[in-house]
Amino acid sequence: MTKQEILDYVKQHPSGKVKVAISDIDGVLRGKYIASEKFLGLVSGTMGFCDVVFGWDMNDVAYDNATYTGWHTGYPDADVQLDINTFRRVPWENEVPFFLGEFADGKGESSPVCPRQLLRKVLRDAEGAGFKPSFSQEFEWFNFQETPDSLHEKKFNNLTALSPGMFGYSILRTTLKNDFFSDLFDLLKRFDVPLEGLHTETGPGVYEAAIAHTDILTAADRAVLFKTAVKEIAYRHGIIATFMAKWNEALPGCGGHVHQSLWDEQQQENLFYDYDDPLHMSGLMKQYVAGQLFCLPHILPMYAPTVNSYKRLVEGAWAPTTLTWGRDNRTVALRVLSGSKKSARLETRVPGADTNPYLVMAACLASGLYGIRHGLSLDQPAVIGNGYRDFSHGTLPRNLDEATRHMKHSPVAEELLGAEFVAHFTATREWEWRQYAKAVTDWELKRYFEII
Repeated sequence: MTKQEILDYVKQHPSGKVKVAISDIDGVLRGKYIASEKFLGLVSGTMGFCDVVFGWDMNDVAYDNATYTGWHTGYPDADVQLDINTFRRVPWENEVPFFLGEFADGKGESSPVCPRQLLRKVLRDAEGAGFKPSFSQEFEWFNFQETPDSLHEKKFNNLTALSPGMFGYSILRTTLKNDFFSDLFDLLKRFDVPLEGLHTETGPGVYEAAIAHTDILTAADRAVLFKTAVKEIAYRHGIIATFMAKWNEALPGCGGHVHQSLWDEQQQENLFYDYDDPLHMSGLMKQYVAGQLFCLPHILPMYAPTVNSYKRLVEGAWAPTTLTWGRDNRTVALRVLSGSKKSARLETRVPGADTNPYLVMAACLASGLYGIRHGLSLDQPAVIGNGYRDFSHGTLPRNLDEATRHMKHSPVAEELLGAEFVAHFTATREWEWRQYAKAVTDWELKRYFEII
């Protein structure tokens, strides 16, 4: 649709309102409804939006260690620019018009803490080097026959899975709740979040979806909208969907793998493919992979942002633990898929479903570009067999505290993402670790209460 057609749609929609949202640092969409008249008046300008969304955590508790905003600033409104190119109609809300936005700094410059702006910054670096990045993200998530009320009544224990048993790639289980399964595929397509595939994964009530690949900014928009849309569609079926990285120690975790490739400026040639190379990997792709391997320990909180993320990154649970790469190998951190010129790509398997898509895609691209910019060589051999047992090039940091300390003091992280972003983001991860460290868990009560 043209800009004028979009504006006409907003004017004519019978609801008289528009839904808008921005992503906070955790990838949670924060938004509101505004009157159509107000939207039409600000479409070429900015709207005010309380900057507290970058001053509190995912549970709306204010940070005490952040400088971007806080009690010291009075939590003023910040300027938000709505991106008319993100226009969608929400099919489960009477086709109400919807737009994504991003924060500016009040002077027409990009905000150093806004995730979508960070991705734009990295994208500019890529395009300046003559590359067009093509990305997509895939997600695994668990579904439960619960409601928000029942979750809290049960204190998040003894939840009823959407279906019992371990039914990965099951044709049988997709018929059990087919109305929900079909709604996901059909409504997401109408919401302009098209899926390449949707299937059950191993575990009770687990689904996996691969979102169609496209340019990196649109891919990140689709991914962040996918997570919220799935939850909203699930609500309509009396279902709760969770994208926690690991909700149960006895079950597999939930991945949020990122697929990526670089193309020429005309988007005609996949620059990752080389027919004459034994692995069909171009020299550019090898530098890109080398960059990600080198940068991974410096920016791991971008891929594993919560305390829970590290419960997924354990040996033998379909998530990587070592700094490894391999060709079509699901036990390594970086899985190279180079079978054809059209589909040659890198799958970064470290990210979980709990990631912020803007941040994880920015991290992937920035670290790959680092390898190209610095001419890094992929001297590390591809893993053949079990990557979990290859410790020759190191392992990933073991928890959020260790990973955040590494990132906070890393000049590599600053080069990739900018000092202001690194300072703010690592402060939020330090806060997240502190909230966990002071909590008394069920595990502690069961282990120590009576016997110690």
